[in-house]
Amino acid sequence: MKFTVNQIAELIQGTVNGDGDQIISGFDKIEEGKKGSISFLANPKYESYLYETAATAVIVSNQLELKKPVQSALIRVNDPYIAFTILLQKYQEIMAVKPTGIQEPSYIDRSAKIGDSTFIGRFTNIESNVQIGNNTQIYDRVSIGKNVKIGSNCSIFPGVVIYSDCIIGNDVVIHANSVIGSDGFGHAPQADGTFKAIPQLGNVVIEDHVSIGSNTTIDRATMGSTIIRTGVKIDNLVQIAHNVEIGQHTAIAAQTGISGSTKVGENCLIAGQVGVAGHITIAPRTIVTGQSGVTKTVKVAGQTLGGTPASNNVDFLKRNALIRQLPEILEKFNQKNK
Repeated sequence: MKFTVNQIAELIQGTVNGDGDQIISGFDKIEEGKKGSISFLANPKYESYLYETAATAVIVSNQLELKKPVQSALIRVNDPYIAFTILLQKYQEIMAVKPTGIQEPSYIDRSAKIGDSTFIGRFTNIESNVQIGNNTQIYDRVSIGKNVKIGSNCSIFPGVVIYSDCIIGNDVVIHANSVIGSDGFGHAPQADGTFKAIPQLGNVVIEDHVSIGSNTTIDRATMGSTIIRTGVKIDNLVQIAHNVEIGQHTAIAAQTGISGSTKVGENCLIAGQVGVAGHITIAPRTIVTGQSGVTKTVKVAGQTLGGTPASNNVDFLKRNALIRQLPEILEKFNQKNK
């Protein structure tokens, strides 16, 4: 598909500086831009590439003041990152041709209810009393247990396993090999030193517009539901334990683990390799930096936390700076006391 710079500017509500009749046929990073491509500049550290790139057009901020002449046409917007994201989404919608129909071999129980314009891939297994909404794509080798409900306009990618009784809303994306509704890690210690498994009788509820990355596991509740609220975005390789509740529009990066019965507030940002203890609450709009450990309830909303145990990130960075200076401080101390 080809568009002019002017057409793209209209789509993202931007203003063109330069030749708006040039043709755009692809996307490039700004440092790799070539003729016919469009890129964007959101991070100031990449500004030097703006004056070197061969991209035909670059989306930039309305506030950007040029330090040198540029070859590219500029599309000025309030937020270049959001504008470029919208552009990619629109392009994907235009180009995407979603499959429909049921491929063979696959197994669908007679009691299952499948919506209109739905796709079922090869070797997929759908058990009794499953309900699947309209325009949902379920790709190869997906396993869906009894009584599962899946909404409309969902994409369930190859190898996903959805255990019985789980509920998935509309416009949900679950990437390859993720597991929804496996047993929570519940084992009661016995007097003889062994463990006895605690039955996990609940389910997982995933609300609308949720995205779940590859190889992520969301455990079913012991009783009640593990709940992923509307708009949550979960990266690859994330572990969410039984009876956890993730507040709406929270984002969780890869290799994070959230222990059982913890409640994470809305609009939180949890970076990679974060560990969260069980039975605590994290206030809304909390940011947790990478490799941190949250061990206690966070009561004040809007904080940025870092370190283990997690504390105010500014304090954590100051402590780290002092720790790095300890060998030098110790050497000076020893010299003074010789």
